Amino acid sequence: MISSSIRTGLIALCSLCLGTAVFAQAPKLEFPAASPAASVTQRVGLTDIQVNYSRPGAKGRVVFGALVPYDHVWRTGANTATKVSFSTPVKLNGTAIPAGTYELFTIPGKDEWTVIIHKNMSQWGAYAYDPKNDVARFKAQPAALTTGLETLSISFNDLRDESATLNIAWEKVRVPVAITVDVKSTLVPQIEAVMASGGEKLPYVDAAMYYLANDLDLKKAAAWMDAGIAANPGAFYLVYRKALILEKMGDKAGAIATARKSIEGANAASGAIKDEYVALNEALINRLK
Repeated sequence: MISSSIRTGLIALCSLCLGTAVFAQAPKLEFPAASPAASVTQRVGLTDIQVNYSRPGAKGRVVFGALVPYDHVWRTGANTATKVSFSTPVKLNGTAIPAGTYELFTIPGKDEWTVIIHKNMSQWGAYAYDPKNDVARFKAQPAALTTGLETLSISFNDLRDESATLNIAWEKVRVPVAITVDVKSTLVPQIEAVMASGGEKLPYVDAAMYYLANDLDLKKAAAWMDAGIAANPGAFYLVYRKALILEKMGDKAGAIATARKSIEGANAASGAIKDEYVALNEALINRLK
């Protein structure tokens, strides 16, 4: 016969086992993040840039000067400090930054912000921030937004071959940071070497358009575009681009004559592309008359 003490122990053990089994079978719950993680990437010229950050919301709060105090180091987001990486050296608001991965801190001010590029310490927030690990500091001027943003946004805009703008925006404030990269010193020697190689399927059109866009050797650009046209008979859209090169070279008569040839080719085509290139060429002719 089982004693009362043993019976009590068995009942307790069974209850514990049953509770453990029920606990083990409970479904895993996921809750929405208060500040969701985000990643934005952008190629500027030949440079790959990536920003990893968390996006807090205003949620009815005053952000700058309250939730994010003025004149204090901010992680530029929430949770882990925001990270930014560059695949090549860049300049931010004119300040040189080597290629690498960094933490992006800021010091918001009412009239001026300080942007801090900091060694990658993978730190939580800005609590352990130490200025001795700064790689660079520079100033940025905030601009007012007419429409408020509920959620912090870091984005890229104003893309060019060698520049872009990194925008930090929240509430009714946008802080633009100018990004510049050096493409020419790397790409031009490569173009010259490839085009002089005499190989097959050379990038005549791309090389010509790059030289046109960047005010480089326009005689070479014209010759390369001629080669591109010769390899693509009937490509009236390339003939239009040759007219653009002649226009920039100051050869008005040649540009007008070339634009008229492009119109002839476009008229032999059909669809929207015909109308587009007739209009483009007519606009070129009109501005040269």
